[in-house]
Amino acid sequence: MSWIKDLLLSLSALAQRSFSIDYQNNCFEKDGQPFQYISGSIHYSRIPRYYWQDRLMKMYMTGLNAIQVYVPWNFHEPVQGVHNFTGDRDLEHFLDLTNQTGLLVILRPGPYICAEWEMGGLPSWLLKKKNILLRSADTDYLQAVGAWFAVLLPKLKPWLYINGGNIITVQVENEYGSYFACDYNYMRHLRTLFRFFLGEDVVLFTTDGNTDKEMTCGTLQGLYATVDFGTDTNITEAFKRQRHFEPMGPLVNSEFYTGWLDHWGDKHAAVDAKAVSKVLGEMLTLGANVNMYMFEGGTNFGYWNGADHDKRFRSVVTSYDYDAPLSEAGDPTEKLLAIRDIIAQFRDIPAGPVPPATPKFAYGFVTLKKVLCVFFYIGPPYGYMLYRTTLPRNLSEPTPLISPLNGVHDRAYVSVNGVYQGFLERDTTLVINVTGNHGDTMDLLLENMGRVNFGSKINDYKGLLSSLNLGKDALTDWKIYSLNIDGAIAEGWPHLQSSKSGPTYRREPSVGPAFYTGTLQPNGLNWDTFLKLHEWTKGQVWINGVNLGRYWPARGPQQTLFVPGPLLSTTLPNTITVLELEQAPPQLRVLFMDRPHLNITANKL
Repeated sequence: MSWIKDLLLSLSALAQRSFSIDYQNNCFEKDGQPFQYISGSIHYSRIPRYYWQDRLMKMYMTGLNAIQVYVPWNFHEPVQGVHNFTGDRDLEHFLDLTNQTGLLVILRPGPYICAEWEMGGLPSWLLKKKNILLRSADTDYLQAVGAWFAVLLPKLKPWLYINGGNIITVQVENEYGSYFACDYNYMRHLRTLFRFFLGEDVVLFTTDGNTDKEMTCGTLQGLYATVDFGTDTNITEAFKRQRHFEPMGPLVNSEFYTGWLDHWGDKHAAVDAKAVSKVLGEMLTLGANVNMYMFEGGTNFGYWNGADHDKRFRSVVTSYDYDAPLSEAGDPTEKLLAIRDIIAQFRDIPAGPVPPATPKFAYGFVTLKKVLCVFFYIGPPYGYMLYRTTLPRNLSEPTPLISPLNGVHDRAYVSVNGVYQGFLERDTTLVINVTGNHGDTMDLLLENMGRVNFGSKINDYKGLLSSLNLGKDALTDWKIYSLNIDGAIAEGWPHLQSSKSGPTYRREPSVGPAFYTGTLQPNGLNWDTFLKLHEWTKGQVWINGVNLGRYWPARGPQQTLFVPGPLLSTTLPNTITVLELEQAPPQLRVLFMDRPHLNITANKL
């Protein structure tokens, strides 16, 4: 019978599939043959599902034979025990599209990923355990990791190359050598979990920075040690260090930096295309396996941006353009073409050009109006919370409001009886002057600007972490409100509210936190566009209920927000909601452009 023959053929083909490390010949081995991967990083969590196929095809047509991808734990389990693998979170659909495109997968499931992502991918609910030591053998942490991997890893096992899928290697943790804990018991525990759920045959690896300390703390027997470095590193020295920890086996640069991230107030990062292509060619000539980080960065939609804390807290911008070969909007760049020319010297690349940029459209200006009557849903918060108390005495003269222990995490917008007084900011603005009368209501709208994603300070609690002083008086009796702003806007507030219960509007701007709304009328197109908030100060934007992310043109360098075309309706009015936190401009309007502005630094701290 033909179906039996087909089944036997398919079982035979599956039995021949293998991916392993050939230590004798210092290479990977795929199906019994030497194999070298040329890969690029792409994050499905930063790209709308609608565009996954487009981006993967552009990577394939550049000549890549693999992609590298992180799995952000908090993206799939934002609430403990509640898992989401649907829509833009459909990891298996992404893997399937990758497989259909002809690309192998280097998977980095964490549990910690860094990635300039909120808390490095760790869910913030872990911090409910006050003294938890993240990324260690702490019992509470290991219990949470075990429960998560029991959900995630069985989903991934069928996608392993040896099981008929396209995942060739799996990373354990991420750059662990740069973390202070240096806990080998933790790494051993993770190794055991990966082996239990994925089997003994999958290639497990580690990635660490190019220093002896990082490689010493980040590597473990049974996990293949790889390095990461950029164009400013001596290739010979870098691979010599890998050879110290892995005397035999393939040379691997797991993160070859094509660009870099931006913080608010930075200059927009740029890495020279000629330098990238030159060093890439040198590594490939050595027979090294290379993953380019990033190949497309994408966007930190909503509140998903991370932050760094070295000398002070520094928040990552909304755009994750990264000066990558594919732009934030997935457009091929000159850097991509230079890389393609290099790859063509080492392997056959697909015939034909790289697919072109997606079409863009400048929809023009939209005038907004201020919402006077604000209604918040009380529910699970993210991004903002409200703290309220009353003034304990009359303040006839401006009186200092002080954060003595630097406990505002990360920004507090202060109002007294609805009159905006100014803001307190973590590490930089710990005192402002306020006025008012005894019994007046003082409101602090607290903004989480992104949890620290790297280093020793990833236990990044948010909100008002210590008391405030009003002159010599400690303020007490705070009432705390959870603000589910995203939920309210997603359900249509304020656009769908009836005139009886809904808000009223004014066209005059104001200082302090306020909502502004408007409508982009349909014109039959839903092409990508870029939203510019010229002379607006700082805040958040939603289009048709979807949170595009933060804007802060007053700080820069990013001046526009990427608006994916599929968010826009071609037939219905498109709602725009802006939460301006400090001061709106005299002209309440925003501009939809056909190109991004990412490189204007206004007020660098």
